[in-house]
Amino acid sequence: MVAGSGIPVIDLQDFPAQSPELVKACEEWGCFRIVNHGNILPATLMSEMKRVVGSLLDLPPEIKRRNTDVIAGSGYMAPSQINPLYEALGLYDMASYQATIVRYAQAVHELIMDIGRKLAEGLGLAGVSFEGWPCQFRINKYNFTPETVGSSGVQIHTDSGFLTILQDDEGVGGLEVMDKSGTFVAVDPWPGTLLLNLGDMAAAWSNGRLCNVKHRVQCKEATTRLSIASFLLGPKEATVEPPPELVDSEHPQLYVPFTYEDYRKLRFSTKLQAGEALALVRTSNS
Repeated sequence: MVAGSGIPVIDLQDFPAQSPELVKACEEWGCFRIVNHGNILPATLMSEMKRVVGSLLDLPPEIKRRNTDVIAGSGYMAPSQINPLYEALGLYDMASYQATIVRYAQAVHELIMDIGRKLAEGLGLAGVSFEGWPCQFRINKYNFTPETVGSSGVQIHTDSGFLTILQDDEGVGGLEVMDKSGTFVAVDPWPGTLLLNLGDMAAAWSNGRLCNVKHRVQCKEATTRLSIASFLLGPKEATVEPPPELVDSEHPQLYVPFTYEDYRKLRFSTKLQAGEALALVRTSNS
């Protein structure tokens, strides 16, 4: 199944039949939509969470600035010269806030673990678990005006972590992902579904098999756009290395072992935000 924009669609109630499609989507696109996830994350909780998000982002700037970084980039992000239309609140410990956020965080965490397990099984990997990997939660607001139509909301980037679950705006588009040809494809809104994309950790962990999708947000219309992103980052202390099954003489290990935190710092220090930092941790024989 594919969405109108060509983005693959994965039915969570149709496994293991959907397993090959999930792997294909992760290899060729690095992103996909999921449907029929209501047994874990119901539409009522998604709607309730969006109301909470709107209230938080409408707080005065001086209140939002109290949301400081736990790790680099995890606190309040005010509009900047690079992304003047975008602001975000990042919550590193998702389960430490009010009731709705806690219930949403628990549901999203269960969903991330379920999809990670399904992906590992689809790759033929037994006993792989992502439990214990920290998650980060970010709520995003785009302040689009008539003067900004046609401009960039967020610059081209990849996510630094492994897997992102995005509850995007039900009615306002603007998100675009890059396909294998280097062409940006619009991701049209689809209420009641979730968009997932893979980041740099997935590319390194899979020894280059999975795609870390480049994406951006463009201003399409003069209105406010809200989204809720939940990130499965990487191992808290252990190094990122591919499972032995994904390394052989035909597929030598592409990247030296590194920790997620060291890689995150590398991205920040080099300002290489679109996956280019992975080239700095490649092995000498790759």
